[in-house]
Amino acid sequence: MKIGLMKTKLCGIDEAGRGPIAGDLVVAGCIFTNDAKIEGLNDSKKITEKKRSILYEKIVPNSQHYIVVISPQDVDAKGISQCMHDALMEIKTKLKADEYLFDGNCTFGVDGLNTMVKADGKVAEVSAASILAKVTHDNNIIRDAKDYPKYGFERHKGYGTKLHVEMIRKYGYCPIHRRSYKLKALE
Repeated sequence: MKIGLMKTKLCGIDEAGRGPIAGDLVVAGCIFTNDAKIEGLNDSKKITEKKRSILYEKIVPNSQHYIVVISPQDVDAKGISQCMHDALMEIKTKLKADEYLFDGNCTFGVDGLNTMVKADGKVAEVSAASILAKVTHDNNIIRDAKDYPKYGFERHKGYGTKLHVEMIRKYGYCPIHRRSYKLKALE
């Protein structure tokens, strides 16, 4: 009797928007379906915006995926660690897999979650999750930029750049800023 090797169903998980001082925190989980092979996957920060969008359109129909979007208000109210914990738990509830692999070195207290530093550049499912999260984050902040055009969100994506800090000094905070994030440049 031959015993075949069972293929492990892997859910890759990554986030986008943990560091910015404005905009949503986005956490995505991705499981490929039908042995999908998508060329060009990598850490979302290492590929162009145009290529990320093209890959996003290929990932969506070739995967089971789930994207959690956490508002800046929730980040302020709960804290980033609790938001990450809740998002990771939600993904584990919504996507059934044999193994869950999160990019980084922290599980945020979630049992049954493996971690790997730089997994977003090494493991296809995590790369795909990275792209899903980054495209969602960037699309959301570009949408928000239309409501708050003075801040230039479409340019810096909510990160604490020199321009962004200057705009906060000039106009104050807007509703998509994370007020719990303290900037030395504004103290």
